[in-house]
Amino acid sequence: MTPGLFAALVTTAIVLGGTAVVALVYLFVQARESARLRRRLSPEGASASEFSDAGSGELLQSIASGGKKLDSLVDTSNETGQMLAQAGWRAPQHRLMFYAAQALVPLLLLGGVALIALFGTGKLAQPPMLMLFAAASIMLGMLLPRMILRSSAGARVRRIKAEVPLFIHLLVLLFEAGLSTRQAFASMVRDGKGVLPELGREFELILRQMEAGGETGELLGNLSRSIALEDLSSVLALLRQVDRYGGEVRDPLLETLKVIEERRSLDMREMVNLMSGRMTVVMVLFFFPALLIFVAGPAFLAVITALRDVNQ
Repeated sequence: MTPGLFAALVTTAIVLGGTAVVALVYLFVQARESARLRRRLSPEGASASEFSDAGSGELLQSIASGGKKLDSLVDTSNETGQMLAQAGWRAPQHRLMFYAAQALVPLLLLGGVALIALFGTGKLAQPPMLMLFAAASIMLGMLLPRMILRSSAGARVRRIKAEVPLFIHLLVLLFEAGLSTRQAFASMVRDGKGVLPELGREFELILRQMEAGGETGELLGNLSRSIALEDLSSVLALLRQVDRYGGEVRDPLLETLKVIEERRSLDMREMVNLMSGRMTVVMVLFFFPALLIFVAGPAFLAVITALRDVNQ
């Protein structure tokens, strides 16, 4: 490598790393100044930061605000808010920790690249590898918290989907006992936490909002949009319709349950078909060779032995 090329690569690596660090620091400073300005303009002089109710320090709140601005560069469709709701991370502390991780993980990874540049030897410390590590650190640092959040949200949505049929059965029983929608939710929250752990958390939040004066139909619609699960959305849409217009609820719920069970039966058949194809590939790769060795092996050895005797 020529000295000129080496110098150009080193300069490029320094510029990339420095630009990323400066951008992150700028976001932190801007978030801190915005929080300070909101506190100054607040009528009571209290903290007006969106993370102030998390009970953490001002520095961590500023870091989280910078992480939220950094997340907005990746999230262009407001998907993060929905995934936070799907994962059940609605508490201020959860949002604070997620956005703080969104800001700190890229800095930590870039710090690791800086340590490699300072103390590393061999090919790892070469400018091309450092540039590759810096770019990968920035990309991975911005995407890793979202990947963890997406995984947690997907796992919780699958658990909620498994609870929907039992939720419909409980609704039918409670409505037949003469309870209203609010009373049915209160009964499931009070007595059914062990049966519906995930949906119980959602209904507990809805009950608190109802006690604060929220409208039932609007709250159920918000829950349907935040979870974005088709089976649950069908049930909640039916409850909203009954709450607004009244009418019989038992038969529509049972019809909805029948549709959900048929849909799950089709999904199970599709899964079995896919598993059959995969098992066929596994059998061809692993079972057939062993079977051929076991069945044709003795005959093959006998033929080889007979040919050896003929040659002798």
